[in-house]
Amino acid sequence: MSHGDVEVAALTPPIVARSSATSALGAAALALERDLLLAFRHPSQLVQPLAFFAMVTLLFPLALSPEPARLREVAPGVLWTAALLASLLALEFLFRDDAHDGTLEQYALSGQSLTTLLFAKIAAHWVLTGVPLTLMAPLAALSLGASPSALPGIFAAVLIGSVTLSLIGSIGAALTLGIKRSGALLSLLTLPLALPVLIFGARATQLAMSGGPVVAPLELLGALAVLGTTLAPLAAAAAVRISLE
Repeated sequence: MSHGDVEVAALTPPIVARSSATSALGAAALALERDLLLAFRHPSQLVQPLAFFAMVTLLFPLALSPEPARLREVAPGVLWTAALLASLLALEFLFRDDAHDGTLEQYALSGQSLTTLLFAKIAAHWVLTGVPLTLMAPLAALSLGASPSALPGIFAAVLIGSVTLSLIGSIGAALTLGIKRSGALLSLLTLPLALPVLIFGARATQLAMSGGPVVAPLELLGALAVLGTTLAPLAAAAAVRISLE
């Protein structure tokens, strides 16, 4: 098999060829595997959100003040604003490339649940963006004056919040699928919906850094994640179907 044949085989969704013999979970696993493989072929798209998050959080002390007390006051807002904006950088590519090469149309015609397949794509976005941001957040918090005892609470808050950010972002990405240069419109649609995540996440981070109980804001973040898991794939699938018609 030539190199060109390998590229075509990788870009062609295996779900269509095996739709009759593949369960819904199996089809979702195939879609997830495909998106992860394709993402690692374009490492620049993976590094860009992480580099943005690192630059904002690490360079912010130089722009404000190196005093630890001052940094601890603004650390929750800086961390969550940077995480939100970093997650937006990768959202534009969530459905766009698959819409251009016809993959979304094949998903819609495969006989499998489009909602389940899009949920797999959202999961891939979270694995590629949300998980690295979650791992970087404690290090960024240390640079902003957080104590080591606050890191578990910050890690848990960013972990749960990043899931919700990916789910909310998928709705905006699906709604702007048929629009050229949709980055600005995608941000305008996503940012208002993400404000509750920003508020509860910053509150959880603040409590973790001050030594207070973080259970309440974490539960609210978890409730938003459950709500997003229930509704976001359905809304994204409906928007994608409209764009394909």
